[in-house]
Amino acid sequence: MPQIIFFAIIGVVAYVGYRTFVREAERVTAKIRRAEKQAANGAHGTLVKDPETGEYRLSKD
Repeated sequence: MPQIIFFAIIGVVAYVGYRTFVREAERVTAKIRRAEKQAANGAHGTLVKDPETGEYRLSKD
């Protein structure tokens, strides 16, 4: 019985670690794609509209 609990805990930790890794990889990939698009367009940043004021500002990564 203790072995089952041990392997269940290991499985949960592995699953959480995998999901964290995938989320971080997607974030980094999106950042790289944004940088490539900015370089192709000659832009110096990406503008994002502030919903409260309606002003456009540079996005913060």
